[in-house]
Amino acid sequence: MSRLSRQIPRSDDEPGRVAVEPRAVAADSAETMYASKTLQRFLSLLFSRPAAEVVDLGPVIGSNITFLGERVGCKIHVEDLYADIDRHVKQDKIDQLPAFLTGRFALPAGSADAVLGWDIFDYLPPMSATALAGELMRILRPGGMLLGFFGARASDNPRYTKYLIEDEMHLRYRFYPSACNRRWVLQNRDINIMFAGLEICETVLLKSGVREILFRKRILS
Repeated sequence: MSRLSRQIPRSDDEPGRVAVEPRAVAADSAETMYASKTLQRFLSLLFSRPAAEVVDLGPVIGSNITFLGERVGCKIHVEDLYADIDRHVKQDKIDQLPAFLTGRFALPAGSADAVLGWDIFDYLPPMSATALAGELMRILRPGGMLLGFFGARASDNPRYTKYLIEDEMHLRYRFYPSACNRRWVLQNRDINIMFAGLEICETVLLKSGVREILFRKRILS
């Protein structure tokens, strides 16, 4: 089965409207599952584009590949920038990260339909974050979408978050060890400046303070 027989309904909200987090449901002691409105709208784009190309900035997660590849029918590029950050931290080369990220993706300009950015920007110094944002805007095609999660506070806990797609409307997440902390908090103004080439379609504010933001690359007339 390459694609589901039905499309995910689109949100009726006005573009850019801020929504409130639905109630989270504990899946087990190590994981939390919650309904994600931004995921639903993100996936609706993929269902509407046959053989869409998706860039996943997180680690390889078999269930996500199965969902996106077999159920949605996408071509997936798993890049795992979290591992890249860890390697630079362990080798004491974090100052080289901006240059590395600028040349990180071999994809041609305008070739990706969507990017799963997760919370990668919470772990990037400002210059690295700007370099990555520029590359993501380059590889996205007009009308393409980027889903990103932005934290409200820094943390001394050295851990990353794995996000698992449960179904069309739900995400699960769990933590795993990292070489660095969540040190960078981007304010809304910073995000708007960094992603000046994109428009914000939807923002969902979670009870934790995390902002799920869905961006879309502008279509030039």
